[in-house]
Amino acid sequence: MSSVVAAGHTLTVAAAEDVLRAGGNAYDALIAALSTSFVAEPVLSSPGGGGFLLAAPAGERPLVYDFFVQTPRGRRPADDIEFHPVMADFGAAQQEFHIGRGTVATPGMMRGIAEIHADLATVPLRELVAPACRLAIEGVMVSEYQAYLFGVTEAIFGASEACRSIFGSAATPGKLVQAGERLANPMLADALEAIAIEGADLFYRGEIAASLVSDMAAGGHLAAADLAGYRVEKRAPLSLDYRGVHILTNPPPSSGGTLTGFGLALLGAEDAGAGVGRFGVERCGAGSFGSAAHVGRLAAVIEATAAARIEHSIEALASLDPASAARWREQVAGRARAFRGTTHVSVIDAAGNVASATVSNGAGSDYVVPGTGIVMNNMLGEADLNPGGFHRWSLDERMTSMMTPTALAWRDGRKVATGSGGSSRIRTALLQVLVNLVDFAMDVEEAVAAPRIHVEDSFLSVEGGFDPERIAPVLEAWPDHQLWGAPNMFFGGAHTAASGPRGVEGAGDPRRGGACAIVA
Repeated sequence: MSSVVAAGHTLTVAAAEDVLRAGGNAYDALIAALSTSFVAEPVLSSPGGGGFLLAAPAGERPLVYDFFVQTPRGRRPADDIEFHPVMADFGAAQQEFHIGRGTVATPGMMRGIAEIHADLATVPLRELVAPACRLAIEGVMVSEYQAYLFGVTEAIFGASEACRSIFGSAATPGKLVQAGERLANPMLADALEAIAIEGADLFYRGEIAASLVSDMAAGGHLAAADLAGYRVEKRAPLSLDYRGVHILTNPPPSSGGTLTGFGLALLGAEDAGAGVGRFGVERCGAGSFGSAAHVGRLAAVIEATAAARIEHSIEALASLDPASAARWREQVAGRARAFRGTTHVSVIDAAGNVASATVSNGAGSDYVVPGTGIVMNNMLGEADLNPGGFHRWSLDERMTSMMTPTALAWRDGRKVATGSGGSSRIRTALLQVLVNLVDFAMDVEEAVAAPRIHVEDSFLSVEGGFDPERIAPVLEAWPDHQLWGAPNMFFGGAHTAASGPRGVEGAGDPRRGGACAIVA
């Protein structure tokens, strides 16, 4: 049996592919891919962020590794921190972000990689980070998609001299790197190699920690105890069954897996009882893909699972699964949330080991740890963190996230690893990929490429690829809508891998510069 990897950049995939060809397992390949993503996908991924791995080793108990960010143990007064707004320019729209040392939450990425390596990997860590170190020294050719991300976040990655010295354009002074330019970060290479040799304590208790904490004393919340006390949480995955397919996904305190499970429960409900019909999800067949029946029911389900309507979703979930609703209420509602800036890696190796990981650095804080080339996260600057205002987060608490690394298993032995970037669209992108795979029996490439919809605050977004005449009844039912002319990164990036009786297949989502490789 062959191995397969899908991720958000050709170089991220290539690093994993090389490890698999050399005999490494899915978790070796994952670590190589994540390390390379720090160099090839720097707007989305950094040692200063965090994420989640759903690990399903063949024949062993699956686990979710939660190495997402933690709120600090202490909070300084608002007038004593570095915290300021900037505008990200998406072309058609602008969005406010917050950056500065006061936005940095306790990172989990390097502690997570170290623990995954200790538990599941077979290749020395220094060898696994070597591709990333080489690329950081030689430089990476900036792709069109990565250049677009730098353009959107220019106000962040161009805000400080430290960031500009790494990400500034050599050809166009005053701008960030452009497509076709080479981006190098040799300090990051040195830092990754040092951590691989000395261990994650270098980042959490040693020289890097000392430098970070020293700088945080001037405008940040993060302290030595936050770094030294950080722990990776290991949890049983949220386990679901949908039309005979077993699904494992991210459990509470993260929200994405629960909301995705709720959506599947609605779609799989036998009748439109009180828990379904009152949210507009009327009983109807799925219809063919792109039909009004299919798109209309999907839109109603997506609205019912909207993260902006948490209590609404809890009430509906309680009628379908009281235990899950209770756990959602206790562990998710009211917890600090971070939804932005994500990328994903999926790997299935020849032995059947499954690795599905989603990671994030938020939008980046503009603060670089001196001498390391590491841009820290800005998770404490998320607008979703405190609807009533900033600087009110609970102390020393794992933040919840929409990130939803997921694995599927069919009764015939087929396995799929998937997940998505895309902020609040993660849950809807993933839900639609799952429906495409299960309900419409699409192959992976079809399931990922098929057009998507999204509903937020009763506004329906329809990606290019649907027939407007065919879905006219849906558009009439949702007068507040937008028809997109083509596929767009707005609708997520579901990099997906599959292996089983149907063979080995995969797809990097083209919306987000994705790539895939099969290793025979």
